[in-house]
Amino acid sequence: MQHDAIVLGAGGAGLFCAATAGQGGARVLVIDHNAEPGRKILISGGGRCNFTNIGAVPDRYLSENRHFARSALSRYTPTDFVEMVNKHRIAFHEKTLGQLFCDGSAKQIVAMLMDECAAGQVDFAFGAAISDVSHAYGQFSVTTSAGTFTAPNLVIATGGPAIPKLGATGFAYQLGKQFGLKIIPPRPALVPFTLPQTENLFRELAGVAAEVVAKAGKAVFREAALFTHKGLSGPSMLQISSYWRHGEAIAVDFLPDAAPDWLVTMKRQRPKAGLKTVLASALPERLAIAIADQLALPGEMASQKDAALTTAMQRLKGWAFRPDGTEGFAKAEVTAGGIDTAGLSSRTMMANHNEGLFAIGEAVDVTGWLGGYNFQWAWASGHAAGTAIAERVRGW
Repeated sequence: MQHDAIVLGAGGAGLFCAATAGQGGARVLVIDHNAEPGRKILISGGGRCNFTNIGAVPDRYLSENRHFARSALSRYTPTDFVEMVNKHRIAFHEKTLGQLFCDGSAKQIVAMLMDECAAGQVDFAFGAAISDVSHAYGQFSVTTSAGTFTAPNLVIATGGPAIPKLGATGFAYQLGKQFGLKIIPPRPALVPFTLPQTENLFRELAGVAAEVVAKAGKAVFREAALFTHKGLSGPSMLQISSYWRHGEAIAVDFLPDAAPDWLVTMKRQRPKAGLKTVLASALPERLAIAIADQLALPGEMASQKDAALTTAMQRLKGWAFRPDGTEGFAKAEVTAGGIDTAGLSSRTMMANHNEGLFAIGEAVDVTGWLGGYNFQWAWASGHAAGTAIAERVRGW
């Protein structure tokens, strides 16, 4: 059977693109080397899928071209996706910071996308390993273990290399280069940090979490930080990791609600208390003890000079960590970098110099914050490409 479009990748972006194009009148085939669709969707949000964020606006996405995502995000919004979720009677709730999760299971989102694909009469080839992709005479040809398929439109929706245990690879970049698209060097994003041995005191705090303000460059996030056996994790650290560059320090405010003179004030209020006791009134006890040991101000608060307490407070408000790396693509939730958006139309996601070639989702150099933003990019970019394919098929 001749298809109007072949979508490579049955993740969120690929499925949504296929459903949109199919319901718009295009004959679509989705090819994936995995035996089942939506593998990343199924594990997301602890199995409940943080499927969007009501605050998904363009300035919460990273890209070499920070304006690129604006068009697609404005034309397919979180409200639009929620309407689809409601249509399929999937119960959901807002957790924190605009994050929307299924009450039940992430399987419901995959089932919804497959139902939408069925409504568009989309065909599938699962478990089909791709051996060759070529283009000639206006047709893309994809050779797989399940046969060779052709179509005038091809969508790269194979994501990035984050979470390789789910079958993730850098295949999208190989294809992009093959067809003349530039690649922004990919790197792990939304990923835990590793700390050097010199920070082994904090490594001993594995399992301790605290709300902090984390800063890297101009990026600032206030959420929980979690100490691990390897370094630092938790939402604030995952957020900062997308902006961090190797060699940079991360500044952590352990007392975001405390005034700069808080320790001096506590000296007046609790003169007989030790620093560990005072810090434990605002921080988890194990963390308070570790920090107090680092600050090295033994004795009662009354014995401390105001200047020393002020200096200690300055350190608490901007504690410097210098990670020696991250836990890499194996632990990264997404990939930053990817196919350069300079080679794509922000309206259609089609390559500027290769008609009929599209790139969407995580394969593209657009990376959202933690908390449903990357799924919203998958839906928005998939919708943009799917709509454009349907229009091309109708001859618009």
